[in-house]
Amino acid sequence: MNRNYNTSALPTMVDRATWQAELDELRVREKAHTHEGDAIAAARRRLPMVEVDATIPLIGPDGPITLLETFEGRHQLVAYFHMWHTGQPAAAQCEGCTLFNSQVRELAYLHARDVTYATFCQGPYEKSVRYRDFMGWDVPWYSAQDSLDALRGGSSFLLVCYLRHGDRVFETYGTTGRGVEVMSPSHGLLDLTVYGRQETWEDSPIGWPKCDGYRTSEHAWRTDGRPTAQWSRLAAGRSDDLGT
Repeated sequence: MNRNYNTSALPTMVDRATWQAELDELRVREKAHTHEGDAIAAARRRLPMVEVDATIPLIGPDGPITLLETFEGRHQLVAYFHMWHTGQPAAAQCEGCTLFNSQVRELAYLHARDVTYATFCQGPYEKSVRYRDFMGWDVPWYSAQDSLDALRGGSSFLLVCYLRHGDRVFETYGTTGRGVEVMSPSHGLLDLTVYGRQETWEDSPIGWPKCDGYRTSEHAWRTDGRPTAQWSRLAAGRSDDLGT
C-alpha cells in the first residue's frame, strides 16, 4: 500500500545523553499540553445545554425508534453522524467516516460510565447497515436520514453528545472538523512516530515521507480507490454488495 514509501531521510544521530536531554525538554511541553487539555475538558463540562425533541424518529433494526430510545436506558449518548453517498457502491463511501468509525469498538468502558455510543447514518438504513456488516462493525446503527435537520446532523465528521433527564433530551456538546480525531487512536500513535501522519499539511523536516495529498487516492484514508480499511474485509471474503 506504500509503494513509494521513502525512508531515506533520518533524524540526526546523537549520543543517548543528548537525546535524553532533548526528550526531557519536549516532555515539559507535552505535560503542559495535557494539562491544557484537562482544563478545556473542564470548561466543556460547564457548557450550557439545549433541549432536543426526544421523539425525533430514526430507523433501527426493528424499524422506527425515537432519539430517547437510542440511549438504551443510559443517561448519556455519544452519536457519530456517518456520511452517506446515496446511490454509490461501497468503494465510493466516505473514507474519513470509515476510518474514524471503524476504530470505536469496545463499548464496555463507555457503558460503565453510563454512556451509550451509536452511529446515526445520514443514509437509508437497509443499504447503510449492509455497509456496517461488510466492515464488521457491531456498534448500534440507526438511519437519521429523515431527521438530519432536527438533529443538525447534516455536517461531515460530526460527534454529538446528549444527556437524558427523565424523558427529556439535551444536546451538551458537538465537534467540528478535526474534533472527531478523538475517535482515532491511529492518529495519536502516528503522531508519536518520527514520520508522523505523513500528510502534506504537517510541519516535518525536508525529505520526510508524505502521502500524495490530503484525502487523495493514495492517501492513508483511501488506497487504490477504496477506503483503506475495506481491503482487509475483501481479503477475508466479505461481500461489499450494498443491494440494489
